[in-house]
Amino acid sequence: MPTAPESERPSVPEREGFGGSGGFPGFDGSGGSGGSGDFTGSEGQGGSEASGWHDRRVLVTGATGFIGSRLVERLAALGARVHAVSRGPGRAAEHGRTWHVADVGDTEAAGALIRSVRPDVVFHLASEVAGTRDPRLVPTMLRGNLASVVNLLTAVAEDPGARVVLAGSVEELRPDEGDAVPSSPYAAAKWAARGYALMFHRLWDVPVTNLRVAMVYGQGERNLARLVPYMALSLLRGREPALSSGKREIDWIHVDDVVEAFLAAATTPEAAGRSLDVGSGTRTTIRDTAELLVRITGGVARPRYGALPDRPLDGARIADIGPTADVLGWRPVIGLEDGLRRTVAWYADRLRAGEFQDAPGPS
Repeated sequence: MPTAPESERPSVPEREGFGGSGGFPGFDGSGGSGGSGDFTGSEGQGGSEASGWHDRRVLVTGATGFIGSRLVERLAALGARVHAVSRGPGRAAEHGRTWHVADVGDTEAAGALIRSVRPDVVFHLASEVAGTRDPRLVPTMLRGNLASVVNLLTAVAEDPGARVVLAGSVEELRPDEGDAVPSSPYAAAKWAARGYALMFHRLWDVPVTNLRVAMVYGQGERNLARLVPYMALSLLRGREPALSSGKREIDWIHVDDVVEAFLAAATTPEAAGRSLDVGSGTRTTIRDTAELLVRITGGVARPRYGALPDRPLDGARIADIGPTADVLGWRPVIGLEDGLRRTVAWYADRLRAGEFQDAPGPS
């Protein structure tokens, strides 16, 4: 049976975490692969200049995840004193970075973390991510995506002084969607978290911003079951990725553009109490994304559309970035083809180095 990419199949929650020296079929490696520390985003947008971050105490949860790790790198480069939080094993202190092991889903742990660090800014990216329509996921999503938010906001309300930026999702229902029902336990938990964030702002003046992030891709994504890594690695290895009909429309946003949006939200006073979309605002079907990756990799393998069933209730969730631009002065600058070329080059470099031996692909 084919192994489906994460965005095409039920999946377990993800916590925010080909050999030889020859080339790959048809791929010349051009496009600027960028190492893990090569930031390529919209530097300087929305107040992210180094002068605004130097020596500020910044707490980042989910710091070993895809977005969190890029944000930590960027903040350290800007001169911030970064306190990086992970639920996994601790890391040694690095220049500009102090590591903490904590699960902010635990009330006492979240409170102790805020009291110890006394941050100027909190970026909350720790999350449980799964699109499965499975009732057994409800408790996991509640703890990982709602209780963690409430715990951190409570701690900041009791010990004021920090601005808070939350990683929401475009899967959240918008206020204008009326009686619509969240499409999954994940979407429901993110939707509820936004409500609590607005309540903390209005009742207790906690300066919190919720960013509704679209589908993120880019260099550094090591969850190989996600759609872009799965397709890119399959095509680079000359294998046929197994996909659904490919009709679903997705709003793709490069990780470095997302990082700049988070920085802008933390430095824009008018963003407090707002929920803002972070995406490209452009609809691209899975089929069109796959065909673009085929052209970029230049190989002979072709996606197998219809090899997997379409997932129920998977509608298009497209960001409305007009208000985000108005409030934050932020817009994405990395186009999809450019971003995918950088991403494919990053995976190609690592395949040549012998990484990703167990990358998912058709069996």
